Formats: sequence, C-alpha cells, structure tokens
Amino acid sequence: MVWEQELQEKEHVTHVNVKGKIAGRELILETGNWAKQSDGSIIATYGGTKVMAMANRAKAREGLDFFPLTVDYRERTYAAGKYPGGFFKREARPTNKETLTCRLIDRPIRPLFPDGYKEEVQVLITVIQVDQEVDPDIVGMVAGFAALRTSSIPFTENLGAVRVAYIDDKIVVNPSIEETESEQNKLNFIMAATKDAVQMVEAGAEQVSEEVILDVLEQGQKVCGDIGALIEKLAKKVKKAKLEFQAPEVRSEIETKVERKFYKKLFAAVTSQGNKHERGDAINEVATAIKEWGEIEFAGSETVEADTKYLKNFIYELKKRAERETILDGTRTDGRGPADIRPISCEIGPLSRLHGSAIFTRGETQALVTTTLGTVDDEQIVEGLGDGIRKKFYLHYNFPPFCVGEVRPQRGPGRREIGHGMLAERALVSVLPDPSVFPYTIRLVSEILESNGSSSMASVCGGCLALMDAGVPIQQPVAGIAMGLIKEGRKTAILSDILGSEDHCGDMDFKVTGTQFGITALQMDIKCSGLTRAIMKKALEQAKQGRIHILKEMLKAIDKPRTAISKNAPRLERLKINPEKIGLIIGPGGKNIRALQEETKTKLNVDDDGTITIAGAISELVDEAVRRIEAMTAEVEIGKTYQGRVVSIKEFGAFIEVLPGQEGLCHVSELSNDFVRSVNEVMDIGYIVAVKVLDVDALGKIKLSRKVLLEGGDAEGQEGGQERPRRSSRREEGDAPARGRDRDRGRDRDRSRDRDRSERPDEDHPRRSRGGDDDEAPRRGRASRDAEGEAPRRSRDARTDEDRPRRGGRSRDDEDRPRRGRGRDEEDRPRRSHRDDEDRPRRSSSRDDEDRPRRGRGRDEEDRPRRSSSRDDEDRPRRGRGRDEEDRPRRSSSKRDDEDRPRRSSNRDDEDRPRRRSNRDDEDRPRRRSNRDDEDRPRRGARGSEEGEERPSRGRGRDRDRDDEWESEGRGRTDPKDDRPDLDADVDEIPRGRGRSSGRGRSSSDRGGRHSSGSRSSGGRTRR
Repeated sequence: MVWEQELQEKEHVTHVNVKGKIAGRELILETGNWAKQSDGSIIATYGGTKVMAMANRAKAREGLDFFPLTVDYRERTYAAGKYPGGFFKREARPTNKETLTCRLIDRPIRPLFPDGYKEEVQVLITVIQVDQEVDPDIVGMVAGFAALRTSSIPFTENLGAVRVAYIDDKIVVNPSIEETESEQNKLNFIMAATKDAVQMVEAGAEQVSEEVILDVLEQGQKVCGDIGALIEKLAKKVKKAKLEFQAPEVRSEIETKVERKFYKKLFAAVTSQGNKHERGDAINEVATAIKEWGEIEFAGSETVEADTKYLKNFIYELKKRAERETILDGTRTDGRGPADIRPISCEIGPLSRLHGSAIFTRGETQALVTTTLGTVDDEQIVEGLGDGIRKKFYLHYNFPPFCVGEVRPQRGPGRREIGHGMLAERALVSVLPDPSVFPYTIRLVSEILESNGSSSMASVCGGCLALMDAGVPIQQPVAGIAMGLIKEGRKTAILSDILGSEDHCGDMDFKVTGTQFGITALQMDIKCSGLTRAIMKKALEQAKQGRIHILKEMLKAIDKPRTAISKNAPRLERLKINPEKIGLIIGPGGKNIRALQEETKTKLNVDDDGTITIAGAISELVDEAVRRIEAMTAEVEIGKTYQGRVVSIKEFGAFIEVLPGQEGLCHVSELSNDFVRSVNEVMDIGYIVAVKVLDVDALGKIKLSRKVLLEGGDAEGQEGGQERPRRSSRREEGDAPARGRDRDRGRDRDRSRDRDRSERPDEDHPRRSRGGDDDEAPRRGRASRDAEGEAPRRSRDARTDEDRPRRGGRSRDDEDRPRRGRGRDEEDRPRRSHRDDEDRPRRSSSRDDEDRPRRGRGRDEEDRPRRSSSRDDEDRPRRGRGRDEEDRPRRSSSKRDDEDRPRRSSNRDDEDRPRRRSNRDDEDRPRRRSNRDDEDRPRRGARGSEEGEERPSRGRGRDRDRDDEWESEGRGRTDPKDDRPDLDADVDEIPRGRGRSSGRGRSSSDRGGRHSSGSRSSGGRTRR
C-alpha cells in the first residue's frame, strides 16, 4: 500500500519551475514535466546548457552495514551535435571527466544523509544540451542536489555548486569555458556549500596565495547560498513529503556495560606504540574480547542476532571516540603532535634504465613514481562535448591491494584511483616548462607501495623528484600534505600529515599542494558544519609550514633538475619554420618527410603553424635532421656566399643549388673573368662551386655570380677538393688540348664535324674560318690546315709531328695531308671568317645561288658519282670535313621539293635510280652491312691504319676496313682489284655534303636534272 500511494503521488505532480539570476546568467529549475515516474526529477537550464537529474531509492538490503549511494554523471555526445568516437558509435565507459564529476557530486552529499540510513540511493545526471559557453558539470551538480531535495529521500540540505576563476587578480564566479581555459586564469576552483558551511572543494591553481583561497571560499559560499535558496523555493512548490526515517535505536545499557569494561583497554590499544599493523592487532584483540563478552551476555536472548550486530557497530564507534579524544588531549595515536610531520626519506633514480624515477617515503606511506618522456605521438587525446584537447602531461595513480596488506582482485582503476591521480596531476602541471622550451610528452606513474594516509600527496612529492631526475626543467619543486580536523564543541584540533585512521575518524580531509610561493592544488571534504574562516585560515597556514618542511627534505636528495635528460630517453628538438614551406618539408605525397625520417631514423611531426618536432634515439641523427630541415627552409640572403652544386647546364649559364631545393642561375657572363665559349669549359653537372648571391627578385628567382669571387681570389671548390682544369683557348699559340672523348663517333648530326676533308687548292677552294677580318681569307674547316693546304692535319691533342698519327688510330704519313684536330694556331693559317662577301660563297640556311653547288642531302648530278651508304666505287670521294671549294654544293636545310628536284622519300624504286633498301643482295650490287670489311671497298671509318690493317669504326657499330693508303698529293686511293678512277682527278667536280640519299643530288650546272640511270662497273656502282 505504501508503494501504491507513492506512485499515485508521483502521477499527480504538476509542472513547477523556479528562476534566478546567478553570476550574470539565468538559472531555471523545473520538475513535473519530464520523467514523472522518477522520485525526484529536475531539468536544470543555465545559459544554453540543459541537464536532467533523477534521484530514486530502493529498500535496504538485509545485513547491509554501509550506505549504498551511487552517483552517475553522463555526457551524451548528441548534446553537442557530435558522434561518439570509436567503432560502435555509442557511449561506452565513462570518461575521466565524467568520473571526476561523479565524485564532485558524491562527496558533498554523502555526509548529509542521516546516520544509519541504509536504503539504496541512486542519482543519475545526464547532459542533454550544451552551448559551449557553460561547462555542464556545475549545472549537473546543481541538478543532482535539487533532485535529491525535491524527492522523498530523507535529504534535507539545500546545497549549491559554483566554479570560481581568478583572472587578472579578480574573482570570477561561473566563468565561461573560454575564460576558464585562458592563460590569464590562475585558478580553477569548484566548491559545493550550503549557506552555513562549505562541504567540498576541488581546485587547481598556479601558485596562488592562501589569502586568495580564503577570499574565493567566502565569495563562492555566498553564491552557493543563493542557489540553495532557489532549490528550497522549488521544494516548497513541489510539496513532496519526505520519507520518515528513524535512526537505529540506541541500546544505552549495552553501551554502558562495554564502556565500563573495555574502554580503557581500547584507548590503550589505539594509542599503543608500533606501526599501523601492530596497533591494528592490539585493537583487534580488544574487539575480539568485546565480541566474546557479547556472546555470553546475549546468550538466550530473543534478540541475540540484533544485539550482536549492534555491538559490532558500537565497537567501531567506540574506537573512533577513543582516537578523537586522545587527539583532542594533544597526543596523536602515533605519539606525534598536531603539527608534526612523519619521518621522510627520498631515493633518486632507483631504476637506472628509466628516464626518471624516485621513491618517496613518509612514515608508513611510500610511493614509487616513474617518469617517461615521449614525443608528440604520445600525447593523450581527450574527447568530450567540446573541442578535443591533447594533453602533454598526465599522471596515473595505482593503488594495489598489497599496499595495505589486503587480498582482493585487481581490475581497472576505480573512481578513487582516478580522482587521486587527477589531484596529483593538477598539483604538478602548473610548474612544468612551456612546450616550446621542453617539447616532450611526460607521463608519470605512481605505484603506491605502502599506504597509511595521504598516498596522493606522496605521489605529488615522488612525482616532483622523478621529474627532476628525468631532467625536466620544472619552475619550482612541489610538495603536498594532507590536513585533518577534529572538532568537538569548542575544542578544535588541526592535524598535519594525517594517518588513515585519523582520516576516518576526523571531520575534515584537507589536501594542499604547492611550492614555497603558493598553492597549486586543493581538495577538501568536510564532514561537519560550522567551518569558519578562522579555522580555514589556520589550517592553510599550518599546511604551508608542513609543505615547506617537506620541500626541504626533498631538496636534500636532489636540489635542482638534472642538466641533461637520460641517455635512454628519446632526443627531441623543436623548430619553427615559415608555414608556407611546410609543403617543401612534406613533399609530394609525403615523399620528402618519409625519406628524411628513414635516412635519419627520426620521427617528425609538423604542425599547421610551422612547428616541427624531431624525435630520435640517436643524438647525432637528430642533429642531422635539424640541420637538413634548417637548410631546406633557410632563406637565401643577398650578398652571402654559398657552396652550391651544379644541377643543370644551359647554353646561357648554369643552375646551381645553393640551398636544398633552392636553385639560382649563374649566367655565362658571371662564370669567369675570361671569355667563356661554353659553360662546360668551366664546370659540369655535380661540381661544387662557390657562388655569391647578387639578387633575389620578387618572384624568388636567384641571381648568382662566380666571377665576383674570382676577383678576390680563387673561390672555386669542386668535389674531391681539386680544381677542374680549364680548357685552353683554341686560338692560343701552340698545341690545343684534345677533348676527353672521341667526338668522331656520334650520330649524323656530328658527322659534318668529324669527317675528313679533302685537300683542295687554296685558290680554288677557299677555306672556312670561324672568324677574321680578311675578306680574301680562304675558308678554314674544323680540321686544321696550314695556309697552303699541304700541311698534315693537326690532331685534337695538339701533336706537331708531321708523321704523327691522327686521333682514333689514323696514320698520317704525308706531310701535305691536312690533319684533323682542334688546334688551329699556325701563324700562316688563314682564319675562318664570316662569309658575307660577294665573291665568297655564303653559308646560310638556304643556299640557292645558281653558280654555287648546294650542300645538301641530295646530290644526283650526271657528272657526279653517287654517294650511297655502301661506298665501294673507285672514284667516289670520301666523306670528310673538308668541303671548301668554290664550286662545292651548298649545304641547305631547306626542303627539296621542287618539281625539277628529286624528292627524298622512304621508297626509292625508280628504274633509273638506285634503290636504297634494307637488304641489298643483288649479285652485281654491293650489300650494305654493318661490317664493311671488303678489301676493295672504301670504308667510312677512322682511317687510321696502314694497308691491310683493320681500322677503328667511325660511328656506332660500323667497322670499316680500309686497305688503301692515303696519297700525299691527291688524297685518293687505288684498288688493284678494279679499274675505278682515282678520286684525285675528280676532286674539283665532286661536291662534299652530308647527303645520305644513294641516287639523288644536284650539280652546280644542272640543278633540275634527273639521272636516267646508274652506271655499273666491275667493282661496284659509280655515282654520276
């Protein structure tokens, strides 16, 4: 009937709401519209953030000896219009923030329930909307408090919750998320309080003074009182009756008997000398004696079971009373005074292979804390309703069962471990160096080895020592201390460095961390009312004295951070580059950054603002990566000299890479003080040369100069540290050096340079010249000749002996034979001049003078022997470089497509014209083969051996043997096997050109004629 009546009351709850202005925003609390079947249902709206909270209870379970309170706070990602992370796209286990918020709600409400209340209570808070301005955790706390107050659960206190910031020396209540996370904010202070007492404090600070903390407490408590008043107004409108709870009956007769018989023994056990376990054993002996007495005393009673249970609970209350009394008398259970600190010992670096480690021991509390340094990839990504953040520092706290001598299953971290770890993390984060100075990701792990009070504060002290051992340049050392309070009427005792038992029996658990200059973190849980400002001020001052004492003991072990990080830690460097050059570092598809990481065995992380973090295990390779990145992103400075590498050569200059990826042009005029015919005369691809930056234009084009450095001395550097020999001028007196390779062997474009030229009388055949002012100067070809044309040719390596063989193995046996070479330095040798005289044949792209034979590819005159790919006629002129006669046909690049001019086509199958085919296997026609080794057939080759010798080929894969010898006068050859005419007789009628057609050409007299047939002789085919 009771439950049916309660259900009917729930169904008839009408919608009510209250509104109030809190810290500049409107707070709305409403009920009776949503979740009407819940015992307590609240929708809290603050700004644009909306949270719903539900409070319900269940019947107490039999034999339960504790209060089963459960608080769950959840943030739904849909509240921010986001999807949950992970594969399943559903909210899973609570995040750290959700767990911490659960503790923020649980800690202030648990002491406010009636003593002895054992019904199961559950408070569920769900965030359903956020505006990214107000953090929903404070709104959730207020909604939870209001749900309990408006339910039938026996919770009668009106609690409020606020967040307080300290920005620019001003206290700001309920700041926005942006203000809370700003660099100007030095305090993140969360508190829950009634109008009369502070119930809970959780804070992180940046060395804030104790006076500021007291001011914040006062102002925050006033706002909490305003919120409590608003909740009280809502509860009056709801008018829901509270469940009548009767506290357990006091069995005064049993208490009196036990106190009279066992209290002194219990008091002596509580204050006995020894450690935690020894005192515990002494207390357990007294407790066992009390239970044995109870069995005898209650034997035969109808309420023996209830009496035995009551006796068990009274033993705990009696022990608590004994410890409180001895503390109020001035002596603590371990013999210390109220402000005394237990003995402290510190060990630095017990684990040498780790990046940093320390063991901090204070009394019977001991923590092993390790430091691990990591890279950007080790940052912790925290996702929530707001923008995700990346944490570069985090501390994990582990509380294994062996630290208190217990046996229980070890699973994942619980709420207590997460809360203590976050408290230690907040205590140390404010003294860490800026990431620009120390870019490492830092992870601390605290393993509690022993515990008898304030293990979280031992984690703070041990963590500070481990950071200094790892070489982390912290701003100030940090220490932590746990404070306690015992208050009975007018008697008050404030305890420093409390024990575990003092925490259980005390009225306050107050943890304070900080440096010598101020507080860095706070955590306070109050179990009594009437905590005044005077008591808080005294507690904070006593905590400061204890904190300074602990710092002095810590600094005896290590007085400052190590100057260098551990050799086992990764080497980490951070650079800042121009963001526009990030693409240069990454490269197409990440090619550059992958190659750099592989070559230097490092890990690179590039931020959008141009910050690059380089991490590696080997310091030398990290330095190399830094050097290469600096070189790749360096700016070219005008006037600075660089050692550059030649990457490309053009006719107009050389492109030189002065910095990785940055090339400049050194114009040919800036290469040397002397005249430079070709860039290759000065440098080649791959050479390292010193150049100076003359200018960088608006488009980033770099102008370089080598010449300006040569004026002040030799600044040219090359690979291997050797100077490259300069090529001598071709017009210098003496022999010219030969080229490094045989240029006679090349494609058709080089044949006009590399062929021998027939000797012609100077008066009939003017020589071609490279330059000169003499209009009557005969022409001078690439092969050197003397002025009369009778001197043997000069070779490229400037050989001056008349009978010295030519390059390529050609024997020069005749004095009057022109030599082929590059040295043209004789005094009596005519210079090669420009052909712009009227009586001198011109060399132009179109040579169409009637009286001048063209130099082309088709030469088919009747009186001219044909020139074909198989040159085996007796009277066929050789293909050489000397083509300087006046009646020599001109070489033209113009197409020969006149009507009267034979066309050059791929198929030449006229009857009167010899065909050029891939297979010439007629009986009376010589074949065209790759190896022309017939004795009676002139070869197109190097012509450098005696009769009967095999001569080197001139070209690719063409070995042509020549058995004839050059004659000094006519430069012709005769073959005893046939009756071909000597070429010397026809030298004036045979034009020399590069034409490759086997049956076409033009003569100087009949350019439009077409040959009707080709004559044959016993030795082969003669061109006409």
